[in-house]
Amino acid sequence: METIVKHVFVNQRKYLPLLSQIRKLNLQEFQSKKLMCDNGISVQKFEVAASKDDAVKIASKLKVKEYVIKAQILAGGRGKGVFDTGFKGGVHLTKDPLKVESLVDSMLGHKLVTKQTSKDGVTVRKVMVAEALDISRETYFAILMDRSYGGPVMVGSPKGGMDIEEVAKKEPDAIFTEPIDIYSGLHLNQALKMAENLGFNGQKQKEAAEQMIRLYKLFLKVDATQVEINPFGETVDGRVVCFDAKINFDDNAQFRQKDIFSMDDMAESDPREVEAAKYNLNYIGMDGNIACLVNGAGLAMATMDIIQLYGGSPANFLDVGGTVTENQVFHAFKLLSDDKQVKAILVNIFGGIVNCVTIANGISNAYKSMQLSLPLIVRLEGTNVTEAKQILENSKMPIITANDLDDAAKKAVSSLK
Repeated sequence: METIVKHVFVNQRKYLPLLSQIRKLNLQEFQSKKLMCDNGISVQKFEVAASKDDAVKIASKLKVKEYVIKAQILAGGRGKGVFDTGFKGGVHLTKDPLKVESLVDSMLGHKLVTKQTSKDGVTVRKVMVAEALDISRETYFAILMDRSYGGPVMVGSPKGGMDIEEVAKKEPDAIFTEPIDIYSGLHLNQALKMAENLGFNGQKQKEAAEQMIRLYKLFLKVDATQVEINPFGETVDGRVVCFDAKINFDDNAQFRQKDIFSMDDMAESDPREVEAAKYNLNYIGMDGNIACLVNGAGLAMATMDIIQLYGGSPANFLDVGGTVTENQVFHAFKLLSDDKQVKAILVNIFGGIVNCVTIANGISNAYKSMQLSLPLIVRLEGTNVTEAKQILENSKMPIITANDLDDAAKKAVSSLK
């Protein structure tokens, strides 16, 4: 068992990226830009087109020297992407307003494949038509919540437009951090110091500092956990502009940020994940055939890892959380059983906050209502486990019980043979 535990905790790190996907609020680029624009932050002129006609009207209205046309999908690498028609690039520049129509026509309704999409690509339904600006210098700026500081922190670097993780690794002296007092806020002298560190001089230093203060006000206003601007740059004609932004939000603040969360673009999300979110279930689909219903993200990752250790393949990450109800368990089972690739369901509950009786009743109701025919392996441990096991035994369901995680994973994999 010691070997198994070591394997799990050494190898489960491959599942850590899954955690960043849970309940992630997906905003298109133009939505982030609109948030900043509405809060006095300097961005390019832009509008969004959903048709060729819209694009023509926008181009004539913007009246800029050069246009940038950008496909709006929830994936990076658009500039180097390729459409299903063979048309190359989800980002194009043109000085001719007449070419805007043909560029938009080449993008709308077609699938764009980038390094961050599936091989089938994503259908482009909206295109941003914006002012193209000549950038003379790029820097990096972000405000984020940091556990080590116990609050918000400014992070900046004169090395903008690059992978900031690589900059931090290779040139740590090029990264500047400045904690912000959550009570007194971001002071002008702090912002001016950061602007100086990023290489802004004279009037542009003052403009950059003012933009930082406005970004911090936005950070607080929308309950963000991160506002990242890359590049935070200056133009040839001396303007300080936020060219690209990534904003993450605290999902615990959803009750007071209803306007923000209503902007969530779920068109590109996995329908299973959208359905799970309706019932406050943390779900991420995978490509295996053993479904996992677990409480706690760490236990979920360990469960998936040990399934693979015994030659199986997890079909999902499903964390029901610590306050799960019988109704949530029911809908979790429905979600898992509706997945055609699922051939067995493994329930692994270690009840501390979770009451095992709640899980047992939810399993019983789901099994009876849905007439499940899939092998069901159940491992329960913790609060009221004796009563829970009795409920399952009295139900007369053909459940395969397991003594521990090791036993449960073995039986789940064996049930497929």
